[in-house]
Amino acid sequence: MKSFAQNLIQLRRQYNMTQEQLANKLNISSQAVSKWETGQSLPDIIMLPKIADIFRTSIDSLISHSLKHNPSTQYEEFYRSQNYYWGITPNHLCYEILKLKPPIKPWRLLDIGCGEGKDAVFFARNGYQVDAFDITKTGLDKAEKLASFYNVQVNFFQADINSFRPNTQYDIIFSSGVLHYLKPDLKERIIHNYKHHTAENGLNVFNVFIDKPFLSPAPDEETPHTLWYSGELAILYHDWYFHQFYENIFDCISNNIPHKHCMNTIIAEKVCS
Repeated sequence: MKSFAQNLIQLRRQYNMTQEQLANKLNISSQAVSKWETGQSLPDIIMLPKIADIFRTSIDSLISHSLKHNPSTQYEEFYRSQNYYWGITPNHLCYEILKLKPPIKPWRLLDIGCGEGKDAVFFARNGYQVDAFDITKTGLDKAEKLASFYNVQVNFFQADINSFRPNTQYDIIFSSGVLHYLKPDLKERIIHNYKHHTAENGLNVFNVFIDKPFLSPAPDEETPHTLWYSGELAILYHDWYFHQFYENIFDCISNNIPHKHCMNTIIAEKVCS
């Protein structure tokens, strides 16, 4: 009961939602929400999916003892600099998306692990309707400033990749260099969820770090994390059309220390018969 109450308070505040606003969404009294948060009562079991849906999380995370309060990674510190840790030049995959889904309409796009927001802001500047989340508060603060500088609207919000679940259909789901934070037992389930919440003829565009024993760990690499295996991502999208799938090794100087990464990159389309 205590875990649910703490998690509910954290999620509600994270979404800048009052008890009354949450109650209205659930068609219940604000007093009921107050009792949940003070641990005096618990919601009926049929209410849990509705609550999880509102906060774009899973029921497991909603009631779990392991939900992180005040989530933080080492990037919280990296992002405190006035400079943008990853720069503000869009990822090259952004341009591939522009080619395949040119902004002839406001396509709905989700940026998973948006960091300081350079890609999310780029998409918004080009007419996409963008939702973007990250676990780091400092990164999101800088992302908001970048969006404000370019005078564009992006729906930035704080969330953990392992507990977040989309509750709407997207034309494009995009993520760069983040999916190694997925817990091994959640990988397949979460990718399936992304696929399920992709509209017909929509795109999933991801790159993932690949485990190569001949490459040393990156100097800014965090643990725990789970690198992917070559082709693992392709298997999960075997039933989609591949515009691109490739593996490459490239140089990186993040943290001002030269090193190498290996990545698989996929651009897959949901083609329905």
